[in-house]
Amino acid sequence: MSIKPQFAEAIFNGKKRFEFRRLTFRQPVDVVVVYVTSPVCEVWGEFDVRGIIADTPRRLWCHTQEAAGIDRAAFMEYFSGKSEGYAIEIGGTRRYAEPLDIGRDFGVMPPQSFLYLNTEA
Repeated sequence: MSIKPQFAEAIFNGKKRFEFRRLTFRQPVDVVVVYVTSPVCEVWGEFDVRGIIADTPRRLWCHTQEAAGIDRAAFMEYFSGKSEGYAIEIGGTRRYAEPLDIGRDFGVMPPQSFLYLNTEA
């Protein structure tokens, strides 16, 4: 999942416990690999998906604001014009000892939002 640097930092330091999306996954996801977008362009680690909340942006904000890791104005701007949004509840996090390169280490191009990785060997 592509995440802006300031939000990735907040996820790994425990201040952001929800990642917000306008669209949700089309298949079950247990673990999210965090690709940090430009100017960083690195994979920093991963987090467990504890759950996904689907609701109106107003209700999502009411439910998640204490651990959103974003201010209300930016949150509402992100969901502007949307009648429904999604909050991915972040479980355990694992920051890699050394950042990884998404192309070299995963064999994929950076996703616009998210992509599915095959975890079977």
